[in-house]
Amino acid sequence: MGRVLTAALLALLTSPVLAQTAEINVLAPGVVYNAGLVDLAAAYARETGVKVTVKSDGMAAIVNDIKKAAPIADVIVLPVAFMDGMEAESGIVAGSRSDLGRVRVGLAVKKGAAHPDISTPAKLASVLKTGVVLYSNPASGSMEARIINDMLRRYPVFAGVRSRISIKGEGGEALVRGEGDMALQLACEVLNHPEIELAGLVPDELGAYIDTAVAVSARSAQGPAAGAFIAYITRPENTALWKSRGLDRN
Repeated sequence: MGRVLTAALLALLTSPVLAQTAEINVLAPGVVYNAGLVDLAAAYARETGVKVTVKSDGMAAIVNDIKKAAPIADVIVLPVAFMDGMEAESGIVAGSRSDLGRVRVGLAVKKGAAHPDISTPAKLASVLKTGVVLYSNPASGSMEARIINDMLRRYPVFAGVRSRISIKGEGGEALVRGEGDMALQLACEVLNHPEIELAGLVPDELGAYIDTAVAVSARSAQGPAAGAFIAYITRPENTALWKSRGLDRN
């Protein structure tokens, strides 16, 4: 199967379609934009000569922008639930959708601080209760912030956790400013701040993660070229890069 996929990708990369394509536009939420997408777009441009413009969009606006904004996004990246809706509305090209991967919420600590064991809900709760926990503002429309907020309130094990919502920027940014002792933040965003470190990932049974998918937009006039880009970013050789940026393709 791997040889078949590789052969198909090579055919796409050397096809006349790509030679005639000057640029493709990609629209993605921060959860994927910050997890290696920009690096892969640059590598793809170097290999093919096709310019790839990647734009990040907030969760509150991204679906509307996919449907109406200009320039048209040829490739769209969305959380799985959002992509399900786009597919139901025929907003993506049939058969072009691929699962991209999962980005988990992690615990951020100040650089050089100990990395505590948070491998179970009980251990995570015990650590969180040792200080003030920062996270992004749910009122901003952030899917990540809503997931964290819901987790802290849904499970009794987190009763007594002292949390503080960051009014200015993400929880990790508030931690950098010294507004608390630790932060809950998507792993890909923690890794982008050299002043803080990823101590560990929240256990999957708490549901603190975002699963993502990628597809060709039905508005795109460059379907084959957009499909070639998707084939490139999802090939097995790029799994390690995604993982190093906080997105797990497994």
